[in-house]
Amino acid sequence: METLQWGDVSRRQLNWIAIAAASGERMEQVVTEGAGSAGEGRLKLLKTLPGLAISAFFLWWTFRGLHREDFRNIHLAEPMWVAGIVGFTLLGYTTRSFRWWMMLRSVRSRFVVCARVFLTSLAANNILPLRIGDVMRIFTYAEDLGTTPSIVLSTVILEKFLDVFTLAALFVITMHTGRVVSPHLRLAAKLGLGISTAGLLILVFGAQTLQPLIQRTFAGTKNAVLAKLEHWLVLALDCIRQIGVAGSLLLVVISFIAWGFEGMMYVSASRLLGLSTDWAGPWQAVSQANLSFLIPSSPGGLGTFDLACKDALQRHGVTDAAALAFSLLIHGWLLVVLTGVGGIWFLVHRLHRARRKPLVEELETLPAELP
Repeated sequence: METLQWGDVSRRQLNWIAIAAASGERMEQVVTEGAGSAGEGRLKLLKTLPGLAISAFFLWWTFRGLHREDFRNIHLAEPMWVAGIVGFTLLGYTTRSFRWWMMLRSVRSRFVVCARVFLTSLAANNILPLRIGDVMRIFTYAEDLGTTPSIVLSTVILEKFLDVFTLAALFVITMHTGRVVSPHLRLAAKLGLGISTAGLLILVFGAQTLQPLIQRTFAGTKNAVLAKLEHWLVLALDCIRQIGVAGSLLLVVISFIAWGFEGMMYVSASRLLGLSTDWAGPWQAVSQANLSFLIPSSPGGLGTFDLACKDALQRHGVTDAAALAFSLLIHGWLLVVLTGVGGIWFLVHRLHRARRKPLVEELETLPAELP
């Protein structure tokens, strides 16, 4: 084989060699990045598999033992109650949007913006895994609300405590009617009520005390992560402190009103299907079904919501098939309405603001976990 001498290589050949070398480096970079993206995609998929498995198990448990013949006698007994379902759904989620607006009054956020962001986050939670809607509310839409992610985070935490407190209190009240609640479920309800009560008391009455304590704890730190954590905690506690004790008590009242409207939606659905149950059946269903969202599962609470709702109604004399039909009606209605309204509002806002950045790219910029 002949040895290639430097003098045998023309300038044009040198150019082609340089282009080939650069292309090789670029190709290697693309392959490496592609492999990394594929690896990240597989990791994200693996994270969703446990939730899907949990939902599949609960769906199997919900439908087991039932046959097509069991649903023959189920029909719309009083169609006029459709108006009740629609009206109380509107009142319930308007009140919950109002409650969140009350939490953000210190930053002068507009009610319409708060309602849009709130319903968009609910829609995202119904179709995306890992409660990504709440994360989007904190990071993606903080600028729209005219505030910082830390303040939005504090309101989301307060909102969750208020919801668990209200629903747990409602369940504790209704669990003394109908068939006896299992000791494990009774303990879980009381535990949830106790934890949410303690959390609310700490947030409401302890914010002013905790704020200087945290500042002293992190004083003099040179670690950037710890400094950022201190900044987030101080801003969050300051937001809760500005709400005040009177404002927090008002939020508790608004929470009971909001979930009262949702309970009336369940009552309307039970009248629509002509269910034979006592007064507490629909109210225990609304508390137990919504508390089931605390169980990790697929987006929208598939399986967990349906089984919890069905179990609550069975405890109050409703047959298996009728209880399942009720749970599917309520769950389907909420999924379609909340996802539809939140999704339409999301698209209209993006078109109005002429945002060209795809949603997938926005989701990629979100942090993997909360700081």
